[in-house]
Amino acid sequence: MRAAVLEAFNEPLVVREIADPTLTPDGVIIKLEATGVCRSDWHGWTGHMSMIQSFPHILGHEMSGVVEEVGKNIRNFKKGDRVIVPFNIGDGVCPHCVAGHHNVCDNLKLVGFDLNGGFAQYIHIGEADQNLMHLPENIDFVEASAMGCRFMTAYHGVITQGNVRPGEWVAVYGVGGVGLSAVQIAAAAGANVIAVDIADDKLAFAKELGAVAVVNSKQVNAPEAVREITKGGANISIEALGIQETFLNALLSLTKRGRHVQIGMSSNPNGGLTSVPINFLLRQEAQIIGSIGMPLPEFSTMLRLVESGHLAPGKLVTKTISLEEIHASFEEMNTYAGVGVTVINKF
Repeated sequence: MRAAVLEAFNEPLVVREIADPTLTPDGVIIKLEATGVCRSDWHGWTGHMSMIQSFPHILGHEMSGVVEEVGKNIRNFKKGDRVIVPFNIGDGVCPHCVAGHHNVCDNLKLVGFDLNGGFAQYIHIGEADQNLMHLPENIDFVEASAMGCRFMTAYHGVITQGNVRPGEWVAVYGVGGVGLSAVQIAAAAGANVIAVDIADDKLAFAKELGAVAVVNSKQVNAPEAVREITKGGANISIEALGIQETFLNALLSLTKRGRHVQIGMSSNPNGGLTSVPINFLLRQEAQIIGSIGMPLPEFSTMLRLVESGHLAPGKLVTKTISLEEIHASFEEMNTYAGVGVTVINKF
């Protein structure tokens, strides 16, 4: 099969023929129809993801396609089924998986990082009965791949971890793919969303997706602007970049008893070590809440909302590309350029 292969950190991926994946009794092989190019892939490419220990390696974790082969123990899928691949793979037996929290499995594997990913024509997914989802017929593959990481991560962060309620003010810092997803999801939930970024084109796109106000943090003091718009501060702040400055600004945008949801992964050393204004937290009785991926049980609800048109991840897709064009997307991410979500649909 053809694949875009990582052979060294920060070097362009090499598109070449490699061996097809091997089927296991509890796995399936999927012919991929679409794979998103996510900032987490960029983190993997730069070496920020400690799970990548050897080369060659295949990145890519936002995938949808058609089942090509099924292992002998598979009960829930058959050849020809349309599927979407949640990128967090749980073992199904640890206490967290049993409680429905596959995203924090004790033996968590991330597709594209711990395992070879979807920058290829085919992929093998192990323990597939508990780690795959059927894709409804009326959701196309490109839209599905827009859900595979950024949208599902934003959904879990906004709805479950952030517990957003209608009428609340939500400040989203960083409107790349996951931030734009958070804007759309929070707006659909009835919140008043403020998008914060340094790029006017991204802010304009955020307004198209439901933001009621935007703040260019290069031009104004963002926390002050948010507090002025909200008359006191946001109920929820969401940081979608993993940058010290935006984390701090997002936190300082909160009203009293506000909730900060951290979605963006930090590239800071020592596991993303980041300074926190403790006295502000105390005075405001603010909360800092971590959020990663999404447990499988939440996927069904999200897919139903997409089926019904209440959520539209396809609106985030601004570009479709081939395998050979992945590196250009990574170069854009180096400078936080590009708007919306890019999806590979030519393998």
